[in-house]
Amino acid sequence: MSIESKLNIESKGIFVTFIYYAIVGVVFLVLLPLSNFPPHVGIIGIFSLITAYGIFRKRNWTIWFVIIIFFAATTFSAYMLYSYLLKDYIIGISMIAYLILTWVSTIYAASKRKTLES
Repeated sequence: MSIESKLNIESKGIFVTFIYYAIVGVVFLVLLPLSNFPPHVGIIGIFSLITAYGIFRKRNWTIWFVIIIFFAATTFSAYMLYSYLLKDYIIGISMIAYLILTWVSTIYAASKRKTLES
């Protein structure tokens, strides 16, 4: 029996999107004390966990949190890329990956918004 059937997940894409937002939320909250508690890192982490919950429970307000995370992640990644791209390649590559994955998950969640509203 697969984990999707145990958790009553109909779509693997929705499940992957849920896992992505949950992992991002946990990573940002773990990075919060390591980066001297900047509020934007905590906000992105909390909103990502709320979005993961909404995707898992298929709440109709989830698409709004996906949009909020999209703009916050794009702004955060753009600033980090501007600041650290040529200074620290690991941060630059991780911000590019975070930006691309956020865009892909936003596009996927927007295309499946009818599924999330049911």
